[in-house]
Amino acid sequence: MQQEIRFATFNVCNLALPGMTFYDNLPPYTPEEFEAKLNWLARKIDEIDADIIAFQEIFSQSALRDVLARSRNYREAHHAGFDPDPGIEPLTPSVALVSRLPLAAAPAAFHGLPPALLASLAPQASPLTRFTRPLLHVQVQVTPQLKVNVLVVHLKSKRPDYLDGEDVNDPALFDLASLRSLYRRGTEAVGLRHVLDGLMPEHGHAPLVVMGDFNDIAEAVTTQLVTGVGRPQPEMDGLGDGFGRRLFDSYRIQARRDFSRDVGYSHIHEGVFHTIDHVLVSKEFHPGWPHALGAVTEVMYMNDHIQLGNPEASDHGAVLVKVALRDPA
Repeated sequence: MQQEIRFATFNVCNLALPGMTFYDNLPPYTPEEFEAKLNWLARKIDEIDADIIAFQEIFSQSALRDVLARSRNYREAHHAGFDPDPGIEPLTPSVALVSRLPLAAAPAAFHGLPPALLASLAPQASPLTRFTRPLLHVQVQVTPQLKVNVLVVHLKSKRPDYLDGEDVNDPALFDLASLRSLYRRGTEAVGLRHVLDGLMPEHGHAPLVVMGDFNDIAEAVTTQLVTGVGRPQPEMDGLGDGFGRRLFDSYRIQARRDFSRDVGYSHIHEGVFHTIDHVLVSKEFHPGWPHALGAVTEVMYMNDHIQLGNPEASDHGAVLVKVALRDPA
């Protein structure tokens, strides 16, 4: 009998406790605003109704637990995550994972960039040593016979990285600050790829799902660094099958994509609709791989709330991916 597993990723937009200062240019939530956000999020994740949800922009894991307690479908779910490190400035949000399926191992966090990457980077005036938001790795027991490695990510935004004292109204300095931001996101993408290679050894590995806010479209260089597009593949990687240690955008490989009603986007910035939240899968869930354990059947963008602009709502849509597992028999 075929079994469907549902994965989702959702940037909830600044989930923080009332009175907590999370950004200098934004006031803390009042108790009333906090209550409204909790209630809205609880209703939204019940609507998403995924087995495994990756969250971004979590300033307080306690607040997320409050959301779960108010939901119908996730009160007993497994929760993995960590609060931001208050000793690192500026304060940046963390990620989290909630699963209705059991976890197969203790969650792990990746704070620092891989040492092998740091050793190969050119010296910088301000060297990068950490991910802006740490990665979260959770192994989920999807069926009694199948474990899936899930990685929750949130790469550096396109917001310009100004140095202390720089004039934000100077166009030339804006260009340089934007370049610094791109360099950081690109470095994090390569760092993430190093981590993925560690989870995808040459001879067999559990299926891999990478979910989160990549802050760029699927065709961007930074995202393709993560997926491995164009990357040389040693013959032993994929036995010449063209898949190797690649990752694939669920949206591109889904079986039920309907171009006549395709309204896929997860974010609106300055009036532009684009998708920067992605669910990537390894070949084990690609319908074209002969030995696949399952296949992506449908991808849904739950984004109706974005244009309503309610203050408690997120400015991102959730991405829901349905995977049909093949009968082992």
